[in-house]
Amino acid sequence: MTDIVREMLISHDAYETRVAIVEDKQLVELYIERPKRSVVGNVYLGKVKDVLPGMQAAFVDIGLDKNAFLYVDEVVAPEGVNDMPRRDIQSLLKPGQQVMVQVLKDPMGTKGARVTTEITLPGRFLVLMPFSPFVGISRKLPDAERDRLHDIIAPSVPEGIGVIVRTAAAGANEHDLQNDLEFLLRLWRRVQHQAHEGLAPEVVYTEMDLALRMVRDAFNTDFKRLVVDDKKLHEKVVSFLKKTSPELVRRMSLYKDREPLFTAYGLRTQTELATRRTVPLPSGGHLTIDKTEAFTAIDVNTGSYVGKRNLEDTILRTNLEAADEAVRQLRLRDIGGIIVIDFIDMEVPAHRDEVQRRLATALERDRTKTRVTEISRLGMVEMTRKNVTDGLYGILTEPCPTCHGEGRIVSDATRRISAERRLREILTTGRSSAYLVAMSPETYALVTAPGNNAVPILKAETGKHITLIADPDCSPTEVKVIIEGRAGSEE
Repeated sequence: MTDIVREMLISHDAYETRVAIVEDKQLVELYIERPKRSVVGNVYLGKVKDVLPGMQAAFVDIGLDKNAFLYVDEVVAPEGVNDMPRRDIQSLLKPGQQVMVQVLKDPMGTKGARVTTEITLPGRFLVLMPFSPFVGISRKLPDAERDRLHDIIAPSVPEGIGVIVRTAAAGANEHDLQNDLEFLLRLWRRVQHQAHEGLAPEVVYTEMDLALRMVRDAFNTDFKRLVVDDKKLHEKVVSFLKKTSPELVRRMSLYKDREPLFTAYGLRTQTELATRRTVPLPSGGHLTIDKTEAFTAIDVNTGSYVGKRNLEDTILRTNLEAADEAVRQLRLRDIGGIIVIDFIDMEVPAHRDEVQRRLATALERDRTKTRVTEISRLGMVEMTRKNVTDGLYGILTEPCPTCHGEGRIVSDATRRISAERRLREILTTGRSSAYLVAMSPETYALVTAPGNNAVPILKAETGKHITLIADPDCSPTEVKVIIEGRAGSEE
């Protein structure tokens, strides 16, 4: 496989900050931060509101709209509690207790944030773990490099505190690692002081903004360049890199052209595709992506692609393209949870193996942890992918006020029938002899259509008077009585 040209683009304006990761000019990851930013990584001094023995969890007030959810396995136990045969949330937390927690997952929909008391503070090369006394090294590094880094950092870590050495530490010298460790230890002391002096609910540590967070966590020597289109932000990132990875500063540049940065790279169209249900494949096939409450389903279709030789070759090529594109969409949309990919059925076992390998290769470039099953005889792949935010789809879109996110609306025939039934119910059960009734303009047009007007029929059936009006404030299926009285008084 040829080397992939990776670039990071950061665009900032008054409305939002966007960070794109591009591989061979193709958008593979996009993160957006608006004034209401993510709270993942923030540390709060919270107050336990409720302890739920049946769920082995607690709700913690951290000052957000909804209380955060803290599961028993995310609680760092006091000394001695770990010796219990079964950890019990009631032995660990009490209502009213102050507790320091870190957000693992943003609030989503009706759910509050997911939190843990296992605090971690990330740096450029290290992640400090104040409550986990061990030294871990990224498994993505070669064994020799892992041994070298362990020998450098292990003697310097204070007793009772742990660190994880990140992939970004590859090639880092002792001075860089020591500086990162000292910075994180100072930061932890500051967080502890804030928590000791604070009164719950209160934030005691705020994670970096999106641009610096992405530079810290993702930007390394694998990237050819980092382009920023805002001068102040460019200076901020340069200052950060000079302190942490000065060798990467030369890969940075300030974008000054009149044409917007994302437009110049052709990312606007690619971003729009990331919100669509159907995604085209190069040969004419397509993916259909449907998100449900339980999981995300990705269906592979040949579409207009008819192939050149035989059916099995057509299916194989479509599935190979789908494996690459499905992973790109998972990264781009930051889809998490359970994911099912329904490839087109393959009769040849060797073809299934080839698609499985292509999928595994594509997933190697995904920074988010995934677990994948083997392709079944029916072409189904089940996988799980960790995510911490609503993803791109949740940021760029909102549920339709008409269908409420269902993707379907009541048909015209159903709407007309429902409205007529409601009108008949009003006339036959009501005691008044005349009614003024409002409904949406669309429903009004259906009920009073020329040649199919329901009003004279209802008048003849019930002997009562009814007048309909179109009201834009009515929902599509709403039939609302405005005035009722006697027919004689209206004439």
